[in-house]
Amino acid sequence: MDKIIKSETQWRELLDEHTYNVTREHGTEAPFSGKYYDFKGDGVYKCVCCGEKLFSSDTKFDSGTGWPSFYESSSDESVRENIDSSFGMRRVEVLCNRCDSHLGHVFEDGPAPTGLRYCINSVCLKFEEDN
Repeated sequence: MDKIIKSETQWRELLDEHTYNVTREHGTEAPFSGKYYDFKGDGVYKCVCCGEKLFSSDTKFDSGTGWPSFYESSSDESVRENIDSSFGMRRVEVLCNRCDSHLGHVFEDGPAPTGLRYCINSVCLKFEEDN
């Protein structure tokens, strides 16, 4: 996988303010506000910043949290995890492994078969429908 490296100035030129805040400054979108939290299309969810395939619609489920949730990433190489100790909490941050964009967090309260819940911001995703 080729890493995508851009300066913060380059990212600002490519992304709108909200997408920049979430993906580059580790922000979040309000629950139930993103376009994919209740979306039911068949296809793949890619990183909005670099196009890396992150999640399949086959692994999406309704977690009731207001964010798109998946129980598995597309591959072990597509995302990476980082300990996030912000806001007095200890969480596991999920980042795009190709461009280091913040995507959301992963929790251990998801469904079988993995028991994981990747809680991902819609603004970080670009959906590509199956043909």
